[in-house]
Amino acid sequence: MTLPARTRTVSALGVIEIFAWGSTYYLMAVLAGPIAADTGWSVGMLSAGVSGGLLVAGFAAPTVGRLIQITGGRRVLATGMALIATGLVLLGSARSLPVYFAAWAILGLGMSAGLYDAAFSTLGRLFGRDARAAITQLTLWGGFASTVCWPISAWLVEIVGWRGTCFAYAALHLTVTLPISLCLLPRRPPAEEKAQSTGAMLPDLPGLLDLRFLYIVAAGVSLSMLATIWSIHLIRILTAEGYALATAIALGTLIGPAQVGARVLEMLGRGRHHPIWTMGSAVGLVLLGFLGLQLGAPASAALVAYGAGNGLWSIARGALPLTLFGSDRYAQTMGRLAMPMLFAAAAAPMIGAFLIEAFGADGTLAILSAMAAVPCVAALVLAASVHRQRRIPAV
Repeated sequence: MTLPARTRTVSALGVIEIFAWGSTYYLMAVLAGPIAADTGWSVGMLSAGVSGGLLVAGFAAPTVGRLIQITGGRRVLATGMALIATGLVLLGSARSLPVYFAAWAILGLGMSAGLYDAAFSTLGRLFGRDARAAITQLTLWGGFASTVCWPISAWLVEIVGWRGTCFAYAALHLTVTLPISLCLLPRRPPAEEKAQSTGAMLPDLPGLLDLRFLYIVAAGVSLSMLATIWSIHLIRILTAEGYALATAIALGTLIGPAQVGARVLEMLGRGRHHPIWTMGSAVGLVLLGFLGLQLGAPASAALVAYGAGNGLWSIARGALPLTLFGSDRYAQTMGRLAMPMLFAAAAAPMIGAFLIEAFGADGTLAILSAMAAVPCVAALVLAASVHRQRRIPAV
């Protein structure tokens, strides 16, 4: 596939990811308040809907991986956009909690088929072992999801209300992201489709007996939980630590640019280093961020370190399995990896709320710092395992 074609593919997926993330995972950051005010539903119930959607996404992830493995990502991503549109229509129509939860269940299916794991798997199916650069480029697009969609969501709520906002995003998916999926994402060659459908000459999937797989799972579960807790409870923790609300919000805005900046630096490296180094940098920066906050370092520096680490992890979670396990069954491997990470993200809001209530802001930061050490240990052990199998050139 030529460079222009690859650029078109990544650009198409980039537009899809911005609005898929912005209208699902990042949606409630803006809509939770208006929904609660309009319906009287508690914030806990609203969060439970999001957690339920992530649980559904986790259960669906292995199946999505198998479908991408067999058919390629084009139809799966298109289905994901249709499911997200359907869920948003149902969400905007919800006048009872059962309908609200049903909407998030459908959105969960859409997230499983339309967010990073599905997009990375699609790139792996299209470009094989050369997909690492495309994965890095795609994360640059995805890093702007909240930056683009939060202002759009706030503006729409002011103009048409939260229900109209859901309907507007549904229309956007039906008229923009769904056609992009069908028209701009490449088709796989029929011969390859036939070979994959019969399962000919495919290696075994990595499983629980493969310690490298378990190390990635351990890191991914910890980081998914940390990222979700932090995205939901960041302002609450910072204000409890003595920061004014406006200051806490301003500090929170540093995370997004730090994520994108770290991804740009990774892209400039042009994949010359083994992705275990990307993972090591990611987990080290996340730990540095939490320790910095706990030990009284400037919050701005700590949050930039955390954001940079989180941005690099988005790349490592796609590039590392590709390098370690190969491209032949990459989509299925990503589906297996996504399942426990999504489960962790689903449980994180309730765990975060419990930690804050039980231990306060200081205690919660201490626990999160300890949790951030888990992926560091996993990365060190995984690096040692990789070194035993092959030499990794120093960078």
